[in-house]
Amino acid sequence: MVKRCVIWLALMLLAAGGASARTEEDNYALWRAEAARALGARNDSESLATAAALTYASSAGRSKADSAKAAAAAFELAGKAGDLAPDNRAISWLRLRLCAIAAACDVRDPATTMRWVDADNAVAWLPTLAAALKDKDNLQIDRILNDMAQGSRFDLYVNRATAMMFDALKRARAALPPKYAASDLSRLTEALGLADSAFKPSFSPLINACRDSAVAGGRRESCLRLSRTMQRADAVMTQLVGFAIEKHLTAADPREQRAISDRRRLLEWRASSANAADTPLLPWLRNARARTRLDEIRAIPREEDVCIALLRRYGMPLEPPEERR
Repeated sequence: MVKRCVIWLALMLLAAGGASARTEEDNYALWRAEAARALGARNDSESLATAAALTYASSAGRSKADSAKAAAAAFELAGKAGDLAPDNRAISWLRLRLCAIAAACDVRDPATTMRWVDADNAVAWLPTLAAALKDKDNLQIDRILNDMAQGSRFDLYVNRATAMMFDALKRARAALPPKYAASDLSRLTEALGLADSAFKPSFSPLINACRDSAVAGGRRESCLRLSRTMQRADAVMTQLVGFAIEKHLTAADPREQRAISDRRRLLEWRASSANAADTPLLPWLRNARARTRLDEIRAIPREEDVCIALLRRYGMPLEPPEERR
């Protein structure tokens, strides 16, 4: 009988813990939705863009119909932000990215706008490539890959977007829920998460187009050239995809494979080491560290360069020890 009571008590505690976790998660979702409404009611482009990112991020885990509705609402907010700041590259990319996700949204207009605002950025072609791949139009795929390969950059504006959304959250502090993004650390964490979900696309269309069994001749050269541009991109994730594409296309060259693997490992080591170095053991230092990281994010466009700056700031090596290479 005692054993049965102990088991029952344990199950009750587990259930209570699960309920508590769900309640906390539900509360946070409500705070996010309230924050999106508050920011969406403001009249500046940064607040509206942040509201768009929040609205899109809040659709995670919801039904397909609810997610499509949220994506459409997020796209509308991004469009308003773009109207107020037509030359803002980060907002132009957010608008295009959200259009590509929203149902029945024609990407041609935001893609044209994006190419006008940042003509050298190959990412503007990514949603158009996805559409061509869906239609299995190989001629169009080859043409788009060739156009993408002409770009000198492949940027997602993640650092610019992070700083923009941090500032929007801080400016609107009085209008937001009291427990939502209430410190510099939590604001930066939220801004980084929003940049990750709303500004970083799926690279599956590009990976599939460059892995196709028909990759040869012109398409192979376009993919190779594009992969090397991606390896200099502003987002670590984009760089890793660039390494993966080049590795696939140079599989017959062991020396090139080894060089690619070395560059990828160095990037991964720098990113993980910078994150570890940037996490203080003493809780009261966390907001100060968050502000330090934000200062680097504001000043430096590329995520990898922010990692390098942080490693230098904390006196850490820029390369892994010999046994980790």
